[in-house]
Amino acid sequence: MTSTRTTPARIAGRAGASSHWLAPILLANLVAEVGIVVTGGLVRVTGSGLGCPTWPECVEGSITPTVEQEEGIHKYIEFGNRTLTGVLGILALATVVAVLLWAARRPMKLAAVAVLGGVVLQAVLGGITVLAGLHPATVAAHFLVSMVLVAASAYLWFARDEEDAPRRVLVPPLVVRLAWATTAAGAVVLLLGTIVTGSGPHSGDADDPARFGFDARTVSWLHADVVMLFLGLVVATWLAARLTAGDDARPGRGWLAVLVVTVAQGGIGYVQYFTGLPEALVVAHMLGATLLVVALTHGLLSLRERRA
Repeated sequence: MTSTRTTPARIAGRAGASSHWLAPILLANLVAEVGIVVTGGLVRVTGSGLGCPTWPECVEGSITPTVEQEEGIHKYIEFGNRTLTGVLGILALATVVAVLLWAARRPMKLAAVAVLGGVVLQAVLGGITVLAGLHPATVAAHFLVSMVLVAASAYLWFARDEEDAPRRVLVPPLVVRLAWATTAAGAVVLLLGTIVTGSGPHSGDADDPARFGFDARTVSWLHADVVMLFLGLVVATWLAARLTAGDDARPGRGWLAVLVVTVAQGGIGYVQYFTGLPEALVVAHMLGATLLVVALTHGLLSLRERRA
């Protein structure tokens, strides 16, 4: 008679097979976090931010858009963005479950829970933004929280195979500090970018734009100046990582990716400024901002490894 007893080897085999779900779930979560920023940009440049004028309902008495609404195509664009938020919530919950089951390290578990909590916070912030008439401060907060969620999701993706082992730093401490200083400068660039956007023509509402009281030209050039400082720091970090990591090419490759994204993003920024902020380039610039956050997260992680 064949024994049906479940052995430890069988249990380990099942766990290994199940853990194959970890990578696709984490990737789907990261793609969705990036996607929600891009669709939010589409909402903004089409003036659809108040396409659903109430929250959590789209219009009073209905969760979904109604034929009688006056907002036209805007209601469908805004409702589509809200729907993606629901998908994002499901993926964030799946991420928590997957990481708790199959990830080795406690920081990953904390990051997964933070992503889920951040999605809930974003839903609340989105409602506040609508109720506040798309005030640029709440819009900026909405975007910046998204950047934090993109960073956490990117961390989960890039650290998915790390083991619960001591960290081995691949470059000198001075290079690590330089990398963190560069990342902090990148955060300032993102913050100033929200101020530029809040001072420009794309308020998110086609009929009643809400703006900061800053001169758009002045804040745009301030933003550009900080971008040039950031670019210099990225070049310095790339060279330092490449020259001090010895035979390990990962730190140099990680920061080369940051440099490529930074140059591309800067190019888009200058082109959109001198061409009158065309909608397609504004959305591309927002996509570039999320990819920059992903690249910076990868760049920081490329400076160390965890292997048993």
